[in-house]
Amino acid sequence: MPYKMRSYLSRMHRMDSSLCIAVNQTSQVRLIRDLFRLVSRLGDGLFWYGLMLLILLFEGVAGFMPVLHMALAGLFGTLLYKWLKGKTLRPRPFEVHQDILLAGKALDKFSFPSGHTLHALVFGLVAINYYPALSFIVLPFVSLVALSRVVLGLHYPSDVLAGALIGSLIAALSFLVV
Repeated sequence: MPYKMRSYLSRMHRMDSSLCIAVNQTSQVRLIRDLFRLVSRLGDGLFWYGLMLLILLFEGVAGFMPVLHMALAGLFGTLLYKWLKGKTLRPRPFEVHQDILLAGKALDKFSFPSGHTLHALVFGLVAINYYPALSFIVLPFVSLVALSRVVLGLHYPSDVLAGALIGSLIAALSFLVV
């Protein structure tokens, strides 16, 4: 790898780590830590499964296609992010930096990309495409899920950004298939 590229990547990693440490320091405030733990737990799937159940309850048969769309796009997201994690093998920030406090539970061993963020974008974008009125609930929740991953010391900001981009791409491409 050329020197300029190595130098650029090294600077990017230092910035990523510094931002990760700074954001993670907010988890020392109990209220912030507890809020983001709750958001992260809901982002494990509870929020999305609950939303899909509510869509089915309120929309009946008309809600079947949106829920199926969310489920299939989410399944594809799971397969892709697990494959990526297995290829990149990036350690989680709390394993690399002593300054980072682990304030949440890691669901798997590796950091890149953020599966929570990827799925939040997939489910959120598909849901609001069908039901734009849900934007006022879904978009803030998606943002909080993404932020929670760094606050809790589980991901670097670049992991979250990659998860958001991949999730957005999956959601967009899913509409070409459906």
